[in-house]
Amino acid sequence: SLSPVRRALLAVLACSIPVAVCAESLGVIHVDSSTIGDRFEDKRGEPSNQAVISGEQVDAAHSQNIQEMLQGIPGITTEVQSGDSLKIHIRGVENQVFMGEKPGVAVVIDGVPVFERTGRVNIDLDNIESIRVVKGGASYLFGDDALGGAVIITTKKGARHAGVRIAAEAGSFGTTKGLVRAGYAGEDSSGHVQVSRRQSDGYYDDSASKADYANGKWQYYLSDASDLQLGFELSNRHKNSHGAVTGVTAGAIDPTSADPAYNDYANHYDVDLQKLFLTYNRDFAGGDTLTLNTYRFADHTRFLTAPLANDPSSYTYDNDYLQVQRGLKGEYRSEGEGLAWMLATDLRANRYDSQVLYRVSGALPYPPFTVYNPGDVFDDNGTDERVLALYGELKFRPAEKWLVTANGRSDRIRLDYTDHTATAFADDSGVRDFNVGSWRLGGNYAAAENLDYYGNLSTGFRAPSVRQLFVGTGSPTQRVDPNPDLVPERSLNMELGIRRSGELFGLPTDLDVAIFQIDRHDHVQASAGQYTTDVTNRYENIGDMRSRGLELSLKTTAGDSLAWDIAYTYLDAYYLAYDNFNLRTCASINPFSGQCASYVTTAYDNTGNSVPRTPRHHLNLNLRYAPAAHWLVTTEVDTTSAYFADEINQEEIGGHSVVNLLLSHEREMAGGNWELFARVDNLFDRSYYNTVRGYTDSNLDGVYNTEDLSLVVNPGRRFNIGLAANF
Repeated sequence: SLSPVRRALLAVLACSIPVAVCAESLGVIHVDSSTIGDRFEDKRGEPSNQAVISGEQVDAAHSQNIQEMLQGIPGITTEVQSGDSLKIHIRGVENQVFMGEKPGVAVVIDGVPVFERTGRVNIDLDNIESIRVVKGGASYLFGDDALGGAVIITTKKGARHAGVRIAAEAGSFGTTKGLVRAGYAGEDSSGHVQVSRRQSDGYYDDSASKADYANGKWQYYLSDASDLQLGFELSNRHKNSHGAVTGVTAGAIDPTSADPAYNDYANHYDVDLQKLFLTYNRDFAGGDTLTLNTYRFADHTRFLTAPLANDPSSYTYDNDYLQVQRGLKGEYRSEGEGLAWMLATDLRANRYDSQVLYRVSGALPYPPFTVYNPGDVFDDNGTDERVLALYGELKFRPAEKWLVTANGRSDRIRLDYTDHTATAFADDSGVRDFNVGSWRLGGNYAAAENLDYYGNLSTGFRAPSVRQLFVGTGSPTQRVDPNPDLVPERSLNMELGIRRSGELFGLPTDLDVAIFQIDRHDHVQASAGQYTTDVTNRYENIGDMRSRGLELSLKTTAGDSLAWDIAYTYLDAYYLAYDNFNLRTCASINPFSGQCASYVTTAYDNTGNSVPRTPRHHLNLNLRYAPAAHWLVTTEVDTTSAYFADEINQEEIGGHSVVNLLLSHEREMAGGNWELFARVDNLFDRSYYNTVRGYTDSNLDGVYNTEDLSLVVNPGRRFNIGLAANF
């Protein structure tokens, strides 16, 4: 046992930590944190604001993409492209970028740290066991890019998926889905295999998409105390433009982006993903556990870039990108009455290969004025990434109602980049090592059986990319030089919260309220402005940002016929330092090419400006009502306040409210459980923009205004009906 002096010192330490919410008996201390699987059973002892969505909730919602599930979690914003592809942001971190950058959020599926070439993530909604969202700096567990948090997804597993499931859906814009799953459960093992296809003609012109999935999981029980899990997922997806047009006038008269002049810079994606993993779990006497995980994730993406000025339907480049991530993780846990701990390792060996070929003939308009033909190599490069990380967690109880949590992680990252071609920008090969430490310090105070307080300080980081370090970016009109001396971006999250369980209006209700502040330092960006400039430009650690706000979650468990959830976010995200932003407007047009011949550059100091696409207020209300046996009506109201579309905060986009409706009917008959549903999104056909971006004089008229915004119009009211049966 601890001496009185040591107990007093620990009590002083605990009292210096922001307090937090929990509600359960004070017994054995467990470590639930994991980068491999979802061990999250409840929020008891957790010093950070987290949210969990069960697979049953996902299945019951019949959503078209994961954005429709995540909008019910405070603090999350998502940028939807098409189908089930989206970029996830937490607490305003990285909302200002939109080309293909990492989102500042670590996404982990079955222990695999998933990052796709597009900077987005594609998730099979029909194969989700649970979704856990960790908010605030989360690199203490997940390492690189967890500046604003992490999303941990576990796919379906276990004996409860034994039997056969058949499902079919159809909806607006030619949307269809078919699914078949077969599973078994035996004394020694259980498993299932699932195949599905989801496709759509799309609301927007040239926006058809198709996604084929084949996935499964097999679990073998080696003994009463150990098991082995083998999982796989194969997917092939095709998608085209997501419907961007230039200017509010075009958005009003051409919402489907039918004008052939509107083609995304990158388009016609063909994506093959392959995920394989093997996990070993072992429980030891006394409560210790060991988990080992090895994985391989491959992303082969082919796409076109740079539409031709005289023929926007044709493109300049063929792009072929192959990414292979391999890793090995191990986590050992020990639990006890007064102390629990975890010690873990994370080893990664990743390879990224990119080749870009010309599709057309021409000559470079800058030295050395090289002539090129279709099939010639424009760029050919490869990167080896090695990560060696150690991380751990310590939980102890310095006093009866206190629980203190300390986390630490050390990452050693090596980036080895090789340029296989001699381009106009020379050989940019290089090697760079980063050694980065991350931590979390938090505490919980159990004030009562149903009332807890919590708080933490936590950190996140992101290492500079190969492009920022060695390659830069270039085109005939702009150039961003590389900088091998960049340092990692960092974030510091401060959070205080309260959790309480009880009754509200006669329904069992869980309340979770948190206030937070994230300071982000050493943001890497082009020194003279983002995406567009014709002045001297170089990647630098130039910017600081701050996100602060409040998150409120009220969740009820179902009563006899009624249940409801409320999620509210107040977010104030702004630049602490951003004094050199440059916006270009066209000064003269080349009469022969129709392109801009010269530009005028205006400098802005964006310090104090709001981060684009971060609404101050977001409210999501979900009401579930059972009018009769076997029937359920779900009404969702989602309301977002105004936000700025640009970093200079000139163009403000008004807020909107959307109502979604779901009607479902379940019944046992013909030897199975049958479900029929009908869902209507945007019930009142509300007109608004899915996303809006402003950063340059896009229409080359010499003025930057609403006619230069790149925007995607929401498709309006959508219907979806389906039938599923479990045998």
